[in-house]
Amino acid sequence: MRRLVSFFFVGQVLYCETPLFFRFFYSNALSSLWGQEPTRSGTIELGPPPPPKKSRQHLGYPTACHSYRKAPWPGVIEASSSQSTQKPSSTLVSMASRRLALNLSRGLRARSGLSSASALRRGLATPASASTTQMTTLSNGLTVATEYSPWVQTSTVGMWIDAGSRAETNETNGTAHFLEHLAFKGTDKRTQHQLELEIENMGGHLNAYTSRENTVYFAKAFNSDVPKCVDILSDILQHSKLEESAIERERDVILREYEEVEKQVEEVVFDHLHATAFQHQPLGRTILGPRQNIRDITRTELVNYIKNNYTADRMVLVGAGGVPHEKLVELAEKHLSHIPSKGPENHAYLLSKQKADFIGSDVRVRDDTMPTAHIALAVEGVSWSSDDYFTALVAQAIVGNYDKAMGNAPHQGSKLSGFVHKHDLANSFMSFSTCYSDTGLWGIYLVTDKLTRVDDLVHFAIREWMRLCTNVSQAEVERAKAQLKASILLSLDGTTALAEDIGRQLITTGRRMMPGEIERTIDSITETDVMDFANRKLWDRDIAVSAVGSIEGLFDYQRLRNTMKPKF
Repeated sequence: MRRLVSFFFVGQVLYCETPLFFRFFYSNALSSLWGQEPTRSGTIELGPPPPPKKSRQHLGYPTACHSYRKAPWPGVIEASSSQSTQKPSSTLVSMASRRLALNLSRGLRARSGLSSASALRRGLATPASASTTQMTTLSNGLTVATEYSPWVQTSTVGMWIDAGSRAETNETNGTAHFLEHLAFKGTDKRTQHQLELEIENMGGHLNAYTSRENTVYFAKAFNSDVPKCVDILSDILQHSKLEESAIERERDVILREYEEVEKQVEEVVFDHLHATAFQHQPLGRTILGPRQNIRDITRTELVNYIKNNYTADRMVLVGAGGVPHEKLVELAEKHLSHIPSKGPENHAYLLSKQKADFIGSDVRVRDDTMPTAHIALAVEGVSWSSDDYFTALVAQAIVGNYDKAMGNAPHQGSKLSGFVHKHDLANSFMSFSTCYSDTGLWGIYLVTDKLTRVDDLVHFAIREWMRLCTNVSQAEVERAKAQLKASILLSLDGTTALAEDIGRQLITTGRRMMPGEIERTIDSITETDVMDFANRKLWDRDIAVSAVGSIEGLFDYQRLRNTMKPKF
């Protein structure tokens, strides 16, 4: 004989179907809260009393009841209705749970001498309201943005700066990345050793990175150490020493980093892709800069970059985790209010704000000693603020990714993955949608060791793009949308990832889309939207091609360009 019981545990209801022995055990535990003698009747019985012994067959759960009578002891609800094999309705469970919660609260208050007038009104757990992004702009133009989660014990605070390699000239290319390296080499207040020791003693994490359009400095630590983190970040941004000895040491470090990047074929391919797609423009430059620039960068150029670009109107201080908005605003006023509002207008800044022009072209670095061919194909993509931003991501997800080593290609939804696997055309491929403030690159990166079939691989990859223009099914769009939503939402796990999302959105678009809004936007995309995007962005459009390795079998550019307008 089993019965459905309900217990109240610290603001939540636990439902369990439990044998008689455990019913007795839990009823004793609950009864002792009111100082009552343990009794077997101390359970919540849903349904009528059990039938006589001769007919104790019981299949399933008792049915929900429509009338109730008070049980012999507090907290028990007994039902007066006929037995059934249906499960109890949520109405009955909810009423029983609330009644038990109220009785538990009154019993505890009675034992502690508290008045029953202020008894617990609601016994069920209530979902916490979703966190929202709060923003404040200081008098100097610096933006402070936070997403407060009071239950989190750590916080990430960081400064997002609207300046990267795109804000450089040909002569100073590499300066932004060089500055990032020097940030932790000492300030007017702290030596390098003191800086490292201070972070280590608080168990924190301090880091920075540079991209083509942004530079970011951030720290993660316990909530109680957030004031110290903001102090350190402001010290780094405003008072870095930039000593000549440190510059020379880091010059060697960056040159070694340059050599390591040159060994990573994927990095080389994408640098060449930017260089050919945005020829002779700031967006086409690399982040590290050419080797000669790294050798020649001077302290004066570093100081000028800070003066021109590290200004309040191009900065966002972000906090995510257990730091209240008012607290971070107070810290920003204390440490960052003296940052200049605007920098002097300069040639590099004006060039960085001009819209980049996409140029259909190709760059090929043939190396027959390599066992593989690495090829990137791209059309002009969309910007961060484009209405097509999420549609481009859905289209990217439809094309999908492939890795022969994973062995699951035959079971993937991507049609291109299945075709490539069936005919053994590639080791891997990855579709991508890279966005910038005013443009982007949408394409595919292919790796293959089937050197005599490189042309087939590229041809069918482009044919898959063309299929998006005319024939996209609802099923593959729904699959792509589900994958995209999962990818975006899972990427927001943790305060650092959350701070990154807030900072990136505010720097690029000036506003923050909450996860719920993102989900609704993705849900609204249809197969018609995807085909419309493909017709505007893919059909008969110029492409940029970057190829490295054993690429003798790759079609010439005009042949590839003609594939972008197939004749069916």
